[in-house]
Amino acid sequence: MKPIFVIGDVHGEIGLLEKILEDWDRERERLLFVGDLIDRGENPGAVLRLVKELSLEEEVIVLTGNHEKMLLDWLAAPSEKMAYYISQGGMETIQSLLPENIEEKVTPEELAKRVMEESADLITFIENLPLFYEEKQYVFVHAGVDLTISDWKKTEEKQFYWIREPFLFGENHTGKVFIFGHTPVQNLHSDGSSNIWISPDQTRLDIDGGAVYGGSLNAIVVEEHAVTKLFRVDK
Repeated sequence: MKPIFVIGDVHGEIGLLEKILEDWDRERERLLFVGDLIDRGENPGAVLRLVKELSLEEEVIVLTGNHEKMLLDWLAAPSEKMAYYISQGGMETIQSLLPENIEEKVTPEELAKRVMEESADLITFIENLPLFYEEKQYVFVHAGVDLTISDWKKTEEKQFYWIREPFLFGENHTGKVFIFGHTPVQNLHSDGSSNIWISPDQTRLDIDGGAVYGGSLNAIVVEEHAVTKLFRVDK
């Protein structure tokens, strides 16, 4: 198994992403993002462009997160989804996907049309992101899976990028080790730490360091039998 350099939820923090990529050994390691590249941070569009560029040059796996799905949902129903998407940090993404600042008043439909036209390649990139990636005993996913069903791969689609407590605290009988983001680790550590969180049974590893909330951008190196390296860049 070729080692995988796994990066947690970036949420537009381009500076932190560029910094943590300095620890990636691109000659030896594949690169994997667990989703939520966009929304809220300093420049979500720059993050998308960088990750897409890397995916054309190197062995890169990018998973879909709930924020990627929120962008696509807004594009499909601009007026209906506008208020909610903005409340989730969507305006930072919309603005950074356009070459010029939004100065005049435009309708949500006009705004969505501009994004679709002016960042068509990035939207297509997002539309084709997988829900999970499996290799040997490891499953990489944005939020988690349904542990109550006999085949975790039959998890309802939205749960792959939205589920929380039932996955985090349920019993895992899948025989798999899950590596994911979505839930900031500060919510799971009693001391509010930004370090990765490992479930008591050691079968679930959360690497979302809450970078966009003032935490850290976390990354790990996964090899065939263990997680061998940990990295973090603090906000």
